[in-house]
Amino acid sequence: MILNERLKDIEENLLELRDKISQAAVQSGRSENDVTLMAVTKTVESGYINHAISNGIDLIGENKVQEYLLKKPELSLENCKAHLIGHLQSNKVKKIVGEVDVIQSVDSVSLAAEIAKRSAEKGIVSKVLLEVNAGNEESKFGFDVSELEERVYEISEFKSVSVQGLMCVAPICDSESALRAVFSDMHRAYLDIRSKNINNVSMNILSMGMSGDYREAILEGSTLVRVGSAIFGARNYR
Repeated sequence: MILNERLKDIEENLLELRDKISQAAVQSGRSENDVTLMAVTKTVESGYINHAISNGIDLIGENKVQEYLLKKPELSLENCKAHLIGHLQSNKVKKIVGEVDVIQSVDSVSLAAEIAKRSAEKGIVSKVLLEVNAGNEESKFGFDVSELEERVYEISEFKSVSVQGLMCVAPICDSESALRAVFSDMHRAYLDIRSKNINNVSMNILSMGMSGDYREAILEGSTLVRVGSAIFGARNYR
């Protein structure tokens, strides 16, 4: 059920969020146009997503393949792109390839190979980001920073996959300085790989920062922030 009060909240949240993103971008020496705002739509009903789109959101991110595919027919995506941002299992690759504009969560060479295989079958090239385990956490997916360059070279050989950049989920940190250090390391890795001019690797997107830490991410060079609860409110997991 669509609630008018929540629609108003979404509008107000977007206004406040854009203002804060703009301030952080300027503080980082860039303009607000240098940072893309993604609305993360996990568990959010289609009506609310479409309302965000009608209020200027032109990029959404979904965590789960099945949830996205169920919602997609109801979404107003004519002028809005969609990314998959959650962990992707190899057995779900066939279902999602060609259905989103970018797969942000490529966390292994074998997953990239499967995406390349399924993309070739459909005659397309899939844009992807490589997920980095920026905090070296055992509970999280992604490449270690130390192995990243080597893996980028391996994945660049897959002709039906195009690497567009990097993404990460920052660990919980005790201080802002520790959090910014994680994002700074990510930015350094991003620039380093971009400087290599590797074939089939663009490095146009650095996806880092969520509702609780997007400001710090922008200050350290993020080009895309993934924001859910700060737009739509707390999630309902029922």
